[in-house]
Amino acid sequence: MHSSQLIIITTIFLFTIILMLWRPFGINEIIPTSIGAAIVLIYGIVPWSDVLNIFEIVRGASLTILSTIMMSVVLDSIGFFKWIATNIITRSRGSGIKLFVYTNLLCFFMTMFFNNDGSILITTPIIIHIVLLLKLKPNQQFPYLISGALIATAASAPIAVSNISNLIALKIVGLSLNSYLQMMFIPSILGIITIGLLLYLYFKKELPVKISSTPVKWRNQTSQFVYSHPFDTKRKSEQIDWPLFKGSMLLVIATRASFFIFTPFGVPLEAIGLIGAFLLILLRWYRTGKGITDIIKKTPWHILLFAFNMYVLVYGLKNVGLNDFIVENLTGLISNNALNATFVMGILLTILSNVFNNLPAVMIGTLSIVEMGLDPGILQIAYLANVIGSDIGALITPVGTLATLIWMYILKKHSVPISWRKYLQVTLLIIPIGLIISLISLYLWISMLFI
Repeated sequence: MHSSQLIIITTIFLFTIILMLWRPFGINEIIPTSIGAAIVLIYGIVPWSDVLNIFEIVRGASLTILSTIMMSVVLDSIGFFKWIATNIITRSRGSGIKLFVYTNLLCFFMTMFFNNDGSILITTPIIIHIVLLLKLKPNQQFPYLISGALIATAASAPIAVSNISNLIALKIVGLSLNSYLQMMFIPSILGIITIGLLLYLYFKKELPVKISSTPVKWRNQTSQFVYSHPFDTKRKSEQIDWPLFKGSMLLVIATRASFFIFTPFGVPLEAIGLIGAFLLILLRWYRTGKGITDIIKKTPWHILLFAFNMYVLVYGLKNVGLNDFIVENLTGLISNNALNATFVMGILLTILSNVFNNLPAVMIGTLSIVEMGLDPGILQIAYLANVIGSDIGALITPVGTLATLIWMYILKKHSVPISWRKYLQVTLLIIPIGLIISLISLYLWISMLFI
């Protein structure tokens, strides 16, 4: 590979990542990535013969994620998430600690049932509404907001279908969804529980012991809805279509379970996801007569092109020798040592993710370990360490994941700004500990499974 191509791809990649994270003038991330991918293809750094192969790699993962986002749009339209927010406050019974636990559980399960980016889009406005409804002070709002974001993003590690980068990498490594779940669920859950406990200890003094139950009203500046305080017993109950609510949740759960039941028989993930989304849309239409216009408008269809563009850029880096450099310097260190493979790849992906964002980082890491000629067992543990680094370790800086960037954008939109300094004061203390616990648990768990 010529030095001129090395300079071109490095410059393009850095500018693309900067523009994608900075988003000047509010441009969509699809614009810089499309321009960067087009230049890489035109200059021949990635040959056109690889285009179909790249599209095939990202197609299934992108369509699976899109299907879950469509389902979340339907649930939002029937008032499901607003109902959850009201019930969280009611069940907290004026306890700031209970509210902290419930909001974190909400964020965890939203990611498990949908995906990390979709979870952030759903839960962040819910938590903002809750803390404003309860008239919490700014220092009291912060623990709920940042804890929810960190838990929601980290929760994409236990099951591969909650993160597009996990799904893409899973296809490259050739690991089944059920094998991933068996090897990854326990270690990553232990890491997430660790992060949750550390967040509670860190913010214990800021959490209000007792929240005032004085009825209040708050008008969202971006909408015409007026939310009554749930502690107001005189508040009229909203009409809820319980058959629609229950049917929708059953469909979401059935779709999630079907990923693990039917993929071993060769049924594509994206087919299961799209069928589930179609049935949910059909159920809503049957109960309300509402069509698909809102779903077409609110679903980010550009995800497929975005994932393709990012993969073209990563392939470009691979073709100019980045992967060769990683392979040459790390293969000997990890090839015959599962503990080394766990920590070297987990820490490498943490560094790459926090500098470049976790989507290109996990792609680079996965392509590298595939070329190392590792034994299947070492390959799998190296890949799972990659995921922990890119899903949990990446939370140290706001640029580490697209989900945390979306979170900061939503906060700014709602006039709840959080500085990098304030973010890092929390994550630099907590995330490295959660990362180490996850990696140690992964090594010990895999060792137990294969004894």
